Amino acid sequence: MAPRVPSTASAPPDSPPPSHSPAPTGIQGELEVELLELANALYNLGTTVINDSTKEKPKPGQPDNGFGGKPVGQRVNDVIGSLITVEDLAARLPTMIPMQVLQDVDNAKNPMNLTRDRLERAATENQFMNGKIQAIDSYRKMLDTALATHFPELGPYLAVDQSSQDSTHEDAIKSEP
Repeated sequence: MAPRVPSTASAPPDSPPPSHSPAPTGIQGELEVELLELANALYNLGTTVINDSTKEKPKPGQPDNGFGGKPVGQRVNDVIGSLITVEDLAARLPTMIPMQVLQDVDNAKNPMNLTRDRLERAATENQFMNGKIQAIDSYRKMLDTALATHFPELGPYLAVDQSSQDSTHEDAIKSEP
């Protein structure tokens, strides 16, 4: 199925301008194009409903389009058709979206803000863990140095560099009475 490109020829003059970036290839590209068409159909429905201030039957001489002369029914059918196509494409798409993301979007939270917040939280937690790792590493080095100083026979089994062990050992010898 080739991706459909929204046509601007049939769009009303008050429709939003089309996107100038190309859609991705494959099923995601088809879905993106269809979502753009759905957004356009919803926009057209909204403007048609707002512009349709009369509730009467068509005037003589106007064509009957099967919806009592009103374009609202056709716009609703366009939206329904786009929704059906989106649902069909979604069934073929292997990408899973976490339920929390969908709930946040339903609660009118911006996905970009959610992404930024989660990245900032991950960076903060990463810095905190790096601090813990450095503290443990520093403690291990101090412990190994102290053990090597007081128990030189353990020196080969400890992860202490020889230069710090020798200077620490010499300092310990000088400080002994």
